[in-house]
Amino acid sequence: MSHQTDSIIAVTDLQKSFKNLQVLKGVNFSVQTGSIFALLGSNGAGKTTIVRILSTLLRPDQGSASVCEYDVVNDAQKVRQRISLTGQFAAVDELLTGKENLRLMGALRHLNNIDERTQQLLAMFNLEDAATRQVSTYSGGMRRRLDIAMSLMGSPQVIFLDEPTTGLDPQNRLAMWDIVRDMAARGVTVFLTTQYLSEAEALADHVAILHEGVIAAEGTVEGLKRTHQKSTLEDVFLDLVGEHATEIANREGSYHV
Repeated sequence: MSHQTDSIIAVTDLQKSFKNLQVLKGVNFSVQTGSIFALLGSNGAGKTTIVRILSTLLRPDQGSASVCEYDVVNDAQKVRQRISLTGQFAAVDELLTGKENLRLMGALRHLNNIDERTQQLLAMFNLEDAATRQVSTYSGGMRRRLDIAMSLMGSPQVIFLDEPTTGLDPQNRLAMWDIVRDMAARGVTVFLTTQYLSEAEALADHVAILHEGVIAAEGTVEGLKRTHQKSTLEDVFLDLVGEHATEIANREGSYHV
């Protein structure tokens, strides 16, 4: 497929196997600059595998992918300088304060304006009151917010959010949605994987549904609902994925492919 010139991520014929299991069988899609893109799929469909390839943590067996016009295999270091990745579980140091976690990330990224950026992010993520508290005292939602704040410390062009609201209560999930919208409004391209179809419907400019190793459908939420003559994204997903979609809208399972 051809990719538009304003795409910040381009994926062509991506294939990946683990031993005898072929997880990706020829995946194609592109992500437009400044958009919120949601990759959907059942447990084990390969969403995390794609994120790991795009963030240079895993090499594809075949096909190609570029991020910010750099090849993820041949220009891995340049890709890493322009992206940030937040996994399913908050990667924060519980013994440090929120402010210390941010400052540490700034030092690791060799930033010049660490103090200024730390204050900006504490304010943006509503963590100013908890800035000097040890992270071990934070709630799950606060840890998640700090984790994403840390990933924004270096002002990435693309942020990968792999299941960002897994395990959060409804209030914190809605707060995370606001953060995602705010990041996109500031020009960051957000690549989101989620098992919550309502989340994709609420946030995403563009959706791709991964099923049996290929992209089964992609487009805007409204476009997909029109094409499949369904009233919700969940109905579109069930129509495409069928019996493989066991309780996907409600499940919070963890997975590794």
